[in-house]
Amino acid sequence: MMERWKPSVTVAGIIEKDGRYLLVEEHTPNGLMFNNPAGHLDPGESPVQACVREVLEETAYHFTPTALVGVYLSRFFKQASADAPAQDITYLRFAFTGVLGAHEAHRSLDEGIVRTLWMGMDEMQATESRHRSRLLLRCAQDHARGQRFPLETVFTDDSVIGLI
Repeated sequence: MMERWKPSVTVAGIIEKDGRYLLVEEHTPNGLMFNNPAGHLDPGESPVQACVREVLEETAYHFTPTALVGVYLSRFFKQASADAPAQDITYLRFAFTGVLGAHEAHRSLDEGIVRTLWMGMDEMQATESRHRSRLLLRCAQDHARGQRFPLETVFTDDSVIGLI
């Protein structure tokens, strides 16, 4: 019997200010790469809660999602290393936009995050070879086009959070 396919669920904050997007630069097995503030959905949290947490952990900014930009499916082939075999990974990404809040200047950023930075669309296009995710640019383009869906589009049953 084949093992059930299980994509990795991730979230991303698509945060724009004056035509520039908040990104992170992070260490990866392929060197320093750019990404949206993003990460994996943890057990017991909704996608919105995961996005709030990931943006804070990776940028030290508080973030309040106000809309879903989109749901994206992508595939990544991770090369084998001395520590791990090659992996064929499919990601299901929920990308949210919202309001950027207070910055905790003394807060440490997540392990591997070197810095935060703001990039315009031209800069993102020019650095595409250094994008950790192929979705970085697509999410920003969808945001710039005004693509928005109500937060209620992503429903999380109370059973996930353990309320029932």
